[in-house]
Amino acid sequence: QLQLVESGGGLVQPGGSLRLSCAASGFTLDDYAIGWFRQAPGKEREGVSCMRSSSGRTYYTNSVKGRFTISIDSAKNTMYLQMDSLKPEDTAVYFCAADKVRQTPQGMCAPHQPRASYDHWGQGTQVTVSS
Repeated sequence: QLQLVESGGGLVQPGGSLRLSCAASGFTLDDYAIGWFRQAPGKEREGVSCMRSSSGRTYYTNSVKGRFTISIDSAKNTMYLQMDSLKPEDTAVYFCAADKVRQTPQGMCAPHQPRASYDHWGQGTQVTVSS
């Protein structure tokens, strides 16, 4: 079965940290562009961070630069999003995704892309930043 399974969301105070995990089964993440997206209530889905492990290149949306880090553990076929210095505006449902056609991190994270145009999506995990 081809799927992405997320874990690691939760409630955290401002300034805290969380690490999201996304484990793939049935396919190899190294062969895909991968990324993390988020959607807050009433807002469009946003590409937070994307990468293509074959090139090592990464992309971060401006609001998370210096605070979030995307990574992949090829042996575990799992990708991660380390989120530090969290802010209330980071509150959203976070989704991982993988796509074989998109060749660049920027293309993977590009806005206004139909959800169905990506090969695989995780189920989503809630991140709430609040005191």
